[in-house]
Amino acid sequence: MPKTSFNNLYSDNCFPFTIVVLERALRSKTCEEACKKSWFEAMTKETDTGGKEMDLAPLVGGGGPEPLYPPNKVMLWDDHQSRCIGELSFRSDVRSVRLRRDRIVVVLEQKIFVYNFSDLKLLHQIETIANPNGLCAVSQAGVSMVLVCPGLQKGQVRVEHYGSKRTKFIMAHDSRIACFALTQDGQLLATASSKGTLVRIYNTLDGTLLQEFHSLISPFERLVRRGTDRAEIHSLAFSSNGQWLAVSSDKGTVHVFFLKCNSGSIENSNNSSDLNSPSSSLSFIKGVLPKYFSSEWSVAQFRLAEGSQCMVAFGHQKNTIVILGMDGSFYRCEFDPMIGGDMTQLEYHNFLRPEPTS
Repeated sequence: MPKTSFNNLYSDNCFPFTIVVLERALRSKTCEEACKKSWFEAMTKETDTGGKEMDLAPLVGGGGPEPLYPPNKVMLWDDHQSRCIGELSFRSDVRSVRLRRDRIVVVLEQKIFVYNFSDLKLLHQIETIANPNGLCAVSQAGVSMVLVCPGLQKGQVRVEHYGSKRTKFIMAHDSRIACFALTQDGQLLATASSKGTLVRIYNTLDGTLLQEFHSLISPFERLVRRGTDRAEIHSLAFSSNGQWLAVSSDKGTVHVFFLKCNSGSIENSNNSSDLNSPSSSLSFIKGVLPKYFSSEWSVAQFRLAEGSQCMVAFGHQKNTIVILGMDGSFYRCEFDPMIGGDMTQLEYHNFLRPEPTS
């Protein structure tokens, strides 16, 4: 099954470059040439890039009947030169790769390696709990990197602040961590567990829980369907301004949540709480119903087929998101921050099923 992740790189001026890391999707000879250019062009155009692109991607080996590279290698592909410009080899299979302008982070099953980008010098090694999905996130803005990865216990995340040389462990969930994401400055962390019912926002400096979202359905639907609303969270993504969080899961709906904890004004958050915090309409029964009624609910939604595997990111145009499906589908959607509700589909393509030429 192909795995895809979005990764933003920042220049010295903190303008993001966008690349798409196609882990095990573009490694076979049969699909590399057919798909790679289309994915690059679509995602560098539509993802929250600030107007600059960078044609560099780490290709992880394996996948397909005729893999180009072994699964324990990372090949640094320069799409402008149409060739690999470097490689890293390991004793076990590579699970994922994360990039920023000055670092390359390679994730194995139980270890993470941090390299200097310019000379591929090894800077740091981190031991983790078993991490078959290659969970890892790195900040993109600022001089110093913030890295988040699984800790050594179930439900624990480890935060490395390289600027201050501080390590923070956060017990984010009782069950296994399924997904997490960082804001571009590394100050906020979003996490979801294998239960897939709640998404939590933490302060990475002190580990404080700042906000909690219900990731799936409305509170009254949950009351009716109690015990049947678990989901597999596929991706979490913050907007570049830290005001919104997008979530995708196997339930087939992409949700967008409003972040009070990073909105810039407590007064503005309070004044708009009736719109942006659907739980506020239930405040009169808070303390009577179970705890999940006090968590907050999504502002906007976009519905796909249930069971769809997709990744989500925010577009460079205001209030837009892009959705990248594992079946090759690409959606660009717009949400109304004032009205909320169903998003408007602006664009659709499927790069594995090219449109017929006239």
